[in-house]
Amino acid sequence: MIRKIVIIGPESTGKSTLCEQLAQHYETRWCPEYARAWLLQNGTNYTYEDLLTIAEGQLNLEDEYCDKLENESLPLLENGGNIPLFIDTDMYVMKVWCEFVFGKCHRFVLDNILKRKYDLYLLCNVDLPWTKDELREYPDLDTRKTLFRMYKDLLVNQSTPWALVSGSGEERLQCAIKAIDNIISHPTPH
Repeated sequence: MIRKIVIIGPESTGKSTLCEQLAQHYETRWCPEYARAWLLQNGTNYTYEDLLTIAEGQLNLEDEYCDKLENESLPLLENGGNIPLFIDTDMYVMKVWCEFVFGKCHRFVLDNILKRKYDLYLLCNVDLPWTKDELREYPDLDTRKTLFRMYKDLLVNQSTPWALVSGSGEERLQCAIKAIDNIISHPTPH
C-alpha cells in the first residue's frame, strides 16, 4: 500500500521543491499542485466557485498519481516500508484558501477532509524568503505567519501525524526525511 504524505503551508514555503526532492530521495512520484496549472491557464482573478473547481481537480490529480504509483508495483523501501507518494497540497490548503479569501468554505472541501486519509503531513514553515512569481499573492511576512497559524491549528486538531519542516536547503530536506522515515518504517495503519 502507498503511503500518502502531504506537504502543506503558505505560499513560497518550498512545498513543490520539497516534494520534488523527496520524490527523488525515495525514488517515487510526487503529485503537483493542481491550482498552479489552473491559474496559469485561467488567470489569477478567481472566484469562490473557481476554488471548488480547483479542489475537485486536485483530488482527481491525486487519484491519478496514486493509480500510476500502484500500477508501477514499486518495491518496498530498504527498511521494508511502503513507497510514499508526496502530495503538494490537499483539502486543508483549499479550506484555508477559501476561508482566508472568501470567509467561507465549500461543503465538498470539508467532506473530503473527513473522507481522505493520509499517513503524514509536513507543514512548511515561513522561514524561507518570499519569492515572487506571477501566482503568489501575499509577500508580507505578517500575512504569511497568519496563514501558517491557520495550517498549524488545523493539524493540531486532527489525528494524522504531522511534522514541522524548517530551515533552508539540505537542512529542510533532512528535517522532512527524518519525519518520513519514522512513519514509513512502521506498518500501514489503514
